[in-house]
Formats: sequence, structure tokens, C-alpha cells
Amino acid sequence: MKFKITLAAIFIFLLSSCAGQVSGFTPTPVVAEAGDQNQVRFEAGQTPAEWQPAPFQFTLPTPGAEPVSGWRPPLYPIPWAMSPYDHFYFARPIAADNVNWPLAEYRYGGVFFAPDIVHTGVDIDALTSTPILAAGPGTVVSADWGLYTEAPGNQADPYGQAVVVRHDFGYNGQDLFTVYAHMSEIIAVAGQHVETGDLLGLVGDTGATTGPHLHFEIRLGRNAFYNTFNPELWTAPPQGWGVLVGRVMDEKNKLLNQVKVEVRPMPYELPVRTVRTYGTGAVNPDPYYQENLVLSDLPAGLYKVTLVYNEKEQQTWVEIFPGQVSYFTFAGMDGFEVRRPSVPTLEVLPVAPPATLTPLP
Repeated sequence: MKFKITLAAIFIFLLSSCAGQVSGFTPTPVVAEAGDQNQVRFEAGQTPAEWQPAPFQFTLPTPGAEPVSGWRPPLYPIPWAMSPYDHFYFARPIAADNVNWPLAEYRYGGVFFAPDIVHTGVDIDALTSTPILAAGPGTVVSADWGLYTEAPGNQADPYGQAVVVRHDFGYNGQDLFTVYAHMSEIIAVAGQHVETGDLLGLVGDTGATTGPHLHFEIRLGRNAFYNTFNPELWTAPPQGWGVLVGRVMDEKNKLLNQVKVEVRPMPYELPVRTVRTYGTGAVNPDPYYQENLVLSDLPAGLYKVTLVYNEKEQQTWVEIFPGQVSYFTFAGMDGFEVRRPSVPTLEVLPVAPPATLTPLP
């Protein structure tokens, strides 16, 4: 019975449709709108059979610059080291809800103001008044103008308003310091003990800057300009991400300065990351890696590493592992080698973590 009723209903519907046409009504065409240019309509006196639609058109957006994502996974807990030669002891000095990794052109060892002025830290882009946080526990030993000139209150100092923390732990029996420069406001005071994440001051553009940012340094042994090391080898990477470290030389093992190196994730090779080898001056390689290139915050995976030597492109492939350092060397015409350095001599051999995180008096 239900089946018969359904057929009857369909039959009545078809009859009513035909009756509408017989009585002179023209049904409105059911079509999708595509803007005024391609609007589907019948002209006066035109039948559906005579109507010809406009050619289907669409416009591809013009490709823009590769977007810069502000997202990063949480950092590994500190201290973090999957090798006895690593020392990721510090958290980021800018909170995770802000950009907190180095600007591509303002890494450690870069040269951008003059041929003989090398960058002794990393610059982290941030808005004015962004909170600056202690990267580890320690005591504030300086909170003033005049860090570079060693003249407290000197408002012509290139570091601007800066804070220095001497940490509660050291490395190989030596003191560790972190430097936070170009502040708009200093909040910490000399002699204050701080814990990881405590507020030290606010981002600014005091001193020799071209805009607001945080200049962040790691100093080992002494709180001195010539005792800096690359912060990207001391701050914990995001979880699941790793760090690329390289030593780029000619075939006579002479270090090559300011060589542009491109790092491309496979298989799509985008986004391209660019890093340059260290310039000459007040920079120091890690005792184990003896590097002149560091690129952190790389998601785990396979990467193609490319540089130009003697006007010829040279390339190799390096795998990045979660929470680890991946290492390569380039030796001119002898090419690339992808393996960790040999075991260091006893004079520079570090003690396996966490024993290297030694409390200091």
C-alpha cells in the first residue's frame, strides 16, 4: 500500500509540472551564480536550447611570500641533552605565545653593520614592551646602561638598557651568564635572585638598534664581550625539532666566513631557510663541534643543504632528529661529510649531563 501511494504522489507531481508549462509559465532556471560577469540568465525571447553560457573562468591568486608561522611546539624540559656533548640548559627569553626564535639575518656570528663588527648573540623580533624572561635560575649581576663600555649609566652604550644574569650552574667548572639587551624598561635589580621565567624587563630599542627586539647572549667563563658562544646551542629546541650544526672550510681546512647556506626540507624544498657561516671577530665555536654555522628550530625530517664553492653548487642531505644536533662538515673540493666530530681529547671532554650542570658557589 505504501508503495502505491508513493507512485501516485509522483504521478500527481509530474502532472502539475506539465500543467504549469501548458498554462504559459516559464520555470526559473536553477543555476549557480558566478558573479555579474558570468551571471546565468535568459535574454528576452531566448529559449534554453539557444542559451550559451559564458566560458568558465577563474583567477589564481598571486603567490605571496612564504608565511611566517608563529607556532612552535613546547620546548624540551631543561636541562636537555641527548648527547654527552650537548648543553641545552636554557629556556627561551621570550614566551611561547610570541615569536621567540632568532631573526634569520641576525644570528650569532653575522656581520651586518660593518666589515669588522660581528654579532655576538641572536636577535629575537618582538614588539615594544614584550616581557623578557630569565632563561634560567641565577642572580642578576648587572641591570643598567653601559654594559659594553663598562660605564654604568652610559646612555650611549650600544647595548642600551641591559640585564646580565649569572646562573646558579656552570659548565666545565666555569660560570655561565646570559645577557638581555635593548630593553625599553629594566624591572630586575642587581643582586636579585631570579628563577626561570621571571620577568627581567621589557623589549625596546635602546642602544644601537634599527627597531625593537631582544639581543640575547650566552657568556661562558667571564661576563665579557669576547666570551660569547652561540645561544642556539644552549637553548632547548622545540619538542620534535632539532638543530643543524656545520663546519664549512676549504680543502686546506681553513674556515670560510660568511658563506650563504640554504637548507631545504624534502621533498617539496619549501620553505627555504638561509644561514651564513660566522664572520671573523668576537665569536667562539663550541669546544666539541668547532662549528661556524648553527640553524635551530628545524622540524625532524630530511633536508637538502646547498652552498656555492668556486662558483659551483655543492649539496648534501642531512637528517634532522627530534631533540638532537645533526652535524656536517664541508671541506672544499673534498666535499661534504655527514657525521659527528670525533671524540674530543680529555682537555675539552665534558662530563655527561646532568653532571655538567654543576652548582656554583
